[in-house]
Amino acid sequence: MSKPVVGVIGNARVLESRFPAQVVGEKNLRAVADVAGALPVMFAGVPDITDVAALLDVVDGVLLTGARANVHPTRFRAEPAPAYEPYDENRDTVALSLSEACVERGVPLFGVCRGMQEMAVAFGCSLHPEIRDLPGRMNHRMPRLENGEIHPDPEVVFADRHDVHLIEGGEFFRILGCEMIRVNSLHGQGVLKAGPRVMIEGVAEDGTVEAISIRDAAGFALGVQWHAEYDPQTNPVNQAMFKAFGKAIAGYRKRR
Repeated sequence: MSKPVVGVIGNARVLESRFPAQVVGEKNLRAVADVAGALPVMFAGVPDITDVAALLDVVDGVLLTGARANVHPTRFRAEPAPAYEPYDENRDTVALSLSEACVERGVPLFGVCRGMQEMAVAFGCSLHPEIRDLPGRMNHRMPRLENGEIHPDPEVVFADRHDVHLIEGGEFFRILGCEMIRVNSLHGQGVLKAGPRVMIEGVAEDGTVEAISIRDAAGFALGVQWHAEYDPQTNPVNQAMFKAFGKAIAGYRKRR
């Protein structure tokens, strides 16, 4: 019996300072394969390569991954600035269009970190380009050493750092079966104001939006601000999220 297929968006990179490439982190691929029970297939985050309608004729679900690049501020009516770079405007174009199409067609959609932000912007949210600059917010960036370098130990970088309160009765509450979870934190941008179709289902202790769903979506359409792809094989919260994604994918494939 063939497996469901999940499209995983690529990120722009330049290899060896000269070769343009599209890449996907292996953690994302393993989360889809090991926990969601699907075959991960990367597609280009480049609009003149990836035809969204054609892609959705092939896949049974879509994973919008995290990335180093930020969503370009003009996508949410803000001014760009060097401090908020880098950007990946090609991916912006693909991901925002894809978010709308998945929700309309009922193709299961799961957004992680930047992927959640893309979903949020596609449905009318604004973002703050550096959420830690808001009064009372914690530093959601990855941990650094005293010399400013990123901590070399991934277990430190991706350790659970803060609590998230889930809205009772929401999709995340249904999947996880509790009102409070603890998650990692590695992001600069964050949701500032919710769009009319974006349901805020999880909030960090400092008020930062951590989990969203899309109101009246035709299928699974959830986003998380934390990096759920890092350890879903062993982390109960992240495992539950990718299993729920996998269940939605399998159901969609049967209905096609």
